[in-house]
This record gives sequence, C-alpha cells and structure tokens, in this order.
Amino acid sequence: MIDYSEGSGKQYHIGVGKEDVGEYVILPGDPGRCEKIAQYFDNPVKVGQNREYTTYTGYLNGTKVSVCSTGIGGPSASIALEELVACGAHTFIRIGTCGGMQLDVKSGDVVVSTASIRMEGTTKEYAPIEFPAVANLEVTNALVQACKNLSQPFHTGVSQSKDAFYGQHRPETLPNGEELIRKWKAWLALDCKASEMESAALFIVGQYLRVRVGSCFLVVANQERAAAGMENPQVHDTNGAIKAAVEAMKILIDEDKN
Repeated sequence: MIDYSEGSGKQYHIGVGKEDVGEYVILPGDPGRCEKIAQYFDNPVKVGQNREYTTYTGYLNGTKVSVCSTGIGGPSASIALEELVACGAHTFIRIGTCGGMQLDVKSGDVVVSTASIRMEGTTKEYAPIEFPAVANLEVTNALVQACKNLSQPFHTGVSQSKDAFYGQHRPETLPNGEELIRKWKAWLALDCKASEMESAALFIVGQYLRVRVGSCFLVVANQERAAAGMENPQVHDTNGAIKAAVEAMKILIDEDKN
C-alpha cells in the first residue's frame, strides 16, 4: 500500500502516530465533543486535528487513553478505526446520539447497542451482508454496568445504522421512500431500539481487525413517541452518555489489569 503520509509516521487521515494514542479510545462523532470528553481524563493533551478527526490523549486509572472523533457516517468512522488500530489501539467505545424507536425509549435515555442493522454501504466492502454487525460482549457488559453504577436510565438491544439522515426523517419525500418506510416498519416490529449512523461500520471493521468495539448513544428524541402523541422533548446534553462511556472504559481497564 502507498504510504500517503510520506514517511511521517503519522496516519494519513487522523494525523497521529503510535506514540500519540492510548490502547483504549472513545469515539464520538462530533469533533466538538472531544475536548468535553477529554476533561474526564487526567492530564489531557490535544495530539491531533485533521479534517473531521480531533484527538486528545490522557490517562484513566493510570492507563493511557484517547478520544478521537469520527465525523458522520460509516466511511469516516471506518477510516478512524483502521488508523487507530494501526497505532496500537485495541478497545473502542463509540459515544454518540440517536433517535429512539420503541415507545419506551425516551429522550435523555441511553441506548447500549448489542448489534446493528447494516442499512449502510461501508460494511458491504468488508463483509457479505449475511455477516452480522455485533458489538463486543466485554465492552457491552462494561457499558451496562457503567449505566447501572451511574443510575443512568438505559436500554439494550439492536440499533439501526443508516447513511441518509433525511431518509429517516422525511422518507416520503424521497424517490426510494416507499422502501425506506417499509423497512422502518420492519425494524420497529423487530424491536429495534434506536437509529444512528456509525455503529454497523465500527462493529464490522472491529470484528475484521480483531479489536473490541461497543457503542452507547444519547436518545435526542423519538419520532415514534411523537407520532403516538406521547411526551417527546428534545435532549441534547450528552453528559450522561459520556459519563457512561468513561465509566465503562475504567471498568475495562481494571478488568484487563486483573
């Protein structure tokens, strides 16, 4: 493969090298959340910023950890994961936002994804569509324990990963809307908990690279609750999901040490 970094020792897209990142990495989509997450680290330092990828590194429980944004969607998330693994990282937690789907999934809750529907394009270049996008069990269990430790309302179950944000929110206006609506109804019938845009890619690429990946999301709102005339405020404060991800990472670090 061509060395696009031209011998710099830095990864071409994320702009960091092996010495810059820890083996444990939190993955928000939004670069603006990186500094917020890094404040939970001891001695955080900004080590990289390129395109949609912002990276900070610090320490949790005495272990070097990082946070690196992935941008929106599977293509940029898969690039971040590939390059972070090339730097030596092996354990990842995506923290993001989602739309709730089942009526009991309320704004402000956290969804811990156990697997993801591959309704996107990135994973088709990594695995046949029959192969499932499943979260790592150790990471998932740590996220569940973290939510319990923090008394954070949460749900576990399958999430949906999509490529088109507006395909979810106004499918009736799109040329392929009939199929989008039909599949959405199927996901609802199958008890899918939430919809977001990155986890399928992260789960599949993580499986291929033999690293641990899990995901948790803040529920911003739930269009199904709104359609049912139920209470549905918008919640944009990601602190609960961030704290769950940080707590889960501490659990994983301690388990690995033992």
